[in-house]
Amino acid sequence: MRIGERAAIGYERLDMTLGSAASGLTFQTPLIFEQGAPGRSGASLPPLDVPEVDPKAHFGDLAREASPGLPEVSEPEAVRHYVRLSQQNFAIDTGMYPLGSCTMKYNPKVNEWAARLSGFANLHPLTPDALAQGALELMHRLERGLAGVCGMDRVTLHPSAGAQGEYVGLMMIRAYHQAQGRSPKKVLIPDTAHGTNPASCALNGFKAVPFPVGRDGIVLASELAPFVDDDVAAIMLTNPNTVGLFESNIAELTQMVHEKGGLVYGDGANLNALMGKARPGDLGIDVMQFNLHKTFTTPHGGGGPGCGPVGYKSILAPYAPVPLVERDENGTYYLDYDRPESVGRVRAFHGNFGMMVRAYAYLREMGPEGLERATELAVLNANYLRVRLGELWHVAYDRPCMHEVVISDKHLKDTGVTTLDIAKRLIDYGFHPPTVYFPLVVKGAMLIEPTETETLQTLDRFVEVMAEIAAEAERDPEIAKGAPHLTRLRRLDEARAARKPVLRYTA
Repeated sequence: MRIGERAAIGYERLDMTLGSAASGLTFQTPLIFEQGAPGRSGASLPPLDVPEVDPKAHFGDLAREASPGLPEVSEPEAVRHYVRLSQQNFAIDTGMYPLGSCTMKYNPKVNEWAARLSGFANLHPLTPDALAQGALELMHRLERGLAGVCGMDRVTLHPSAGAQGEYVGLMMIRAYHQAQGRSPKKVLIPDTAHGTNPASCALNGFKAVPFPVGRDGIVLASELAPFVDDDVAAIMLTNPNTVGLFESNIAELTQMVHEKGGLVYGDGANLNALMGKARPGDLGIDVMQFNLHKTFTTPHGGGGPGCGPVGYKSILAPYAPVPLVERDENGTYYLDYDRPESVGRVRAFHGNFGMMVRAYAYLREMGPEGLERATELAVLNANYLRVRLGELWHVAYDRPCMHEVVISDKHLKDTGVTTLDIAKRLIDYGFHPPTVYFPLVVKGAMLIEPTETETLQTLDRFVEVMAEIAAEAERDPEIAKGAPHLTRLRRLDEARAARKPVLRYTA
């Protein structure tokens, strides 16, 4: 269908034979692409009250010779444009987002209220310590709260994301070994680890050494033993791992690495399956990152701003990023830069403070009992999907899982319908697709994480839709192969979009 044809549809329902998925779906607004007119504006500016200057005198050859040719639009046109774009996006506020291992957790609105309090939202990052006592106290309390949840001695709040938290944790491990006069090069990574681990190793000058897990999806001491030697700087363990299983041999695994002088990095991306039940620090983990968007309900996606704090044991304290929030004997909070062995700053200012406010509001609202209950419900929901989906779909590891479950397209092999087709078809039914083709150890994988916030009714509807898609694949495979049908754009060339993005407006 060409753009002109779609625009002509306007408000009328797109008439396609798509089963129950199409029932009641409409285009909410006409698809108007060209807007504005010369001289049209939504702003009214006062007369210039300073002398005019020649841009070339300040910017030289960088000064523009002519207008950039941006659209000239009225205020209603501008507002409608951005509201229309927001309506075309999928969001956790509009539907289930079962993105395994990187879940878009629901963001409680009380968190947003707290982050928008003027004393927090309008605080300049270079405010002197004496005038920022409330913010520093919140950071101090959040650090101790997170440390208590994960069983660590301290936490740094600086990193901007979980991936940067990994990078910082390995920086601290590298500094620790250098202080011991050692320079081990290898970091061991099981093939059920989080996908960003190898990159964090490479950026720190380590060699990522993958090793296989056992047939039951967890790391076995016998599989790890051949890789552990004096050149091991660390092992990176995701627990629960990316097939949704708890690493039940973790105490033995960490002991093996510690005996060779290595440290244990725990990927904390899946901490939402452990809160109140087990603390990584008690399991032999020396350093770990938190993914606040996964476990502590801060926003995720769109490129930031994020926050990936790092918890660490006292042996790594000298190497933590600066500054740290400390409290003196008078109860005054201050930023401590006096850390001569620190790895230094890892970002501008002191972290994404708004994310810290949101996470702290969640911690205080939930309390220990609430966090434990969230874990129980996350695990219960995942196991409910494992059993219900397992009635039809192939479950990769059909045993009690933690926070997520892995299924595959195995039973649809003869239809020609693939995991990608299923993911695209889910969009027509109002569900965001799960993670697909990951973890790599499961062919045709769909990694599904429901979190604790989805209701039984939502989970049942998801199961029903997955059954309907499977039936469609058997009856008429072309429906799934052509999905999505009800979005403004159909299947995009994702590889070309990533490699040749259009980043500049052209008039």
